[in-house]
Amino acid sequence: MTTGTTTESTQDPRNDQEVLDRLRESVAGALPSSIADLSALVRIPSVSWSAFDAAEVARSAEAVAELARGLGVFDEVSVRRSAIDGGSELGQPAVLARREPRNGRPTVLLYAHHDVQPPGSDDRWDSPPFEPTVRDGRIYGRGAADDKAGVMSHIAAIRAVTEVLGSDLDLGIVLFIEGEEEFGSRSFGSFLEEHRDTLAADVIVVADSDNWDERTPALTIGLRGNVTFRLRVKTLDHASHSGMLGGAVPDAMLATVTLLATLWDADGSVAVDGLTSHDAVTPEFDEAQLRAESGLSEGVSPIGRGSILSRIWSQPAITVTGIDAPSVANASNTLIPEVSVRISARIAPGQDPAEAYRALEAHLLANSPFGAQLTIDEVDQGSPFLVDTSGWAVAEAKRAMADAWEVEPVETGVGGSIPFIADLVRVFPDAQILVTGVEDPHSRAHSPNESLHLGVFQKAILTEAVLLARLAAAPRPSSDV
Repeated sequence: MTTGTTTESTQDPRNDQEVLDRLRESVAGALPSSIADLSALVRIPSVSWSAFDAAEVARSAEAVAELARGLGVFDEVSVRRSAIDGGSELGQPAVLARREPRNGRPTVLLYAHHDVQPPGSDDRWDSPPFEPTVRDGRIYGRGAADDKAGVMSHIAAIRAVTEVLGSDLDLGIVLFIEGEEEFGSRSFGSFLEEHRDTLAADVIVVADSDNWDERTPALTIGLRGNVTFRLRVKTLDHASHSGMLGGAVPDAMLATVTLLATLWDADGSVAVDGLTSHDAVTPEFDEAQLRAESGLSEGVSPIGRGSILSRIWSQPAITVTGIDAPSVANASNTLIPEVSVRISARIAPGQDPAEAYRALEAHLLANSPFGAQLTIDEVDQGSPFLVDTSGWAVAEAKRAMADAWEVEPVETGVGGSIPFIADLVRVFPDAQILVTGVEDPHSRAHSPNESLHLGVFQKAILTEAVLLARLAAAPRPSSDV
């Protein structure tokens, strides 16, 4: 693990209030331009899922590459693709740029992704999903927060640093903007191996998380992993009249509902043997705050056991995210022969995803009602992650957050998953990984009316600019083998 301390000098921005003030002024002055660039990216519907237009993802990558070239700091900026799982199919385009370090300075890799989730039904949005709209201090649009704001936080931070310190930095910088994070990062492992030398860094900043609230920054130190799959339940070779045979013949919907109900206890806690929890202390977070941030409907109670944040950060959760069955509009009085559901399980830090999948599979097979035939396919697994908070980069990141936000940061877990971090750890075991973000509890990432708080955006940019400026003035730490 990389360890060490930085040394102070008369040019060390950590002790130079003037540099901090100038960075603050630069970020504030450029905020309208940063918002305009973010808006231009949001207008590109870069959904990386296979059912959507891949040309839009390519267009998005080129737009990000042009922003990177405009910085004037990188030796080369390119758009690259790598094979999926070593096969012939290529993944979605990523932007890759590098500036070599000089004079013993460290290298920092800045990661974000330019692809976005599908928008869903337009009628659930208050404004068109790909037409960025500013209302009440927030910018609305698909990808405005997740994660085109992460892309722009990197671009804008580099702009601020070069404006204040000049473009002739000694700091090594790698920009890696992925194009398929929302589609499972299918070529991520191949991309890392293929571009290992270009991506090599001492510090990796993953700008794809959130903050405690609009006033308080957060450094994410724990992430749940995930196991997703399609479950098909079959009870009949063909549909039959529900009046003629209902009551004697089990239809697939009955079997599916009965089976799914076994996944949870009466209080909504996961009831699958073999799924584990992680023991961790969590900050205070009451039910009123949960209701305010989640939109929990009146009269609906929270689920689970233990502290609220432990349920979100440190315990497993299972969600049925989709069902293939006749729609209500097209329903006929028939016994449905087959139903498919998409199951998404979040697994606690410390659990192996393959182990978690085996536990889920065994539970479903053991609890199949009426002898229903089960098929499980389209399995995807992602590892959870815990940050080593003892490294020097964590201390520098928290210091930068405190200076930029003028509030001490909170160390948080996140219920969501960033599975590719396990690949980063595998390929770059000595790099220190910082999971930061520009979102807040009201960003509604992945949901209709996704938005970005513009004040949080400004402070996130300043945080990263301060961190880069300090790394640019610090010698590369020694490594203990």
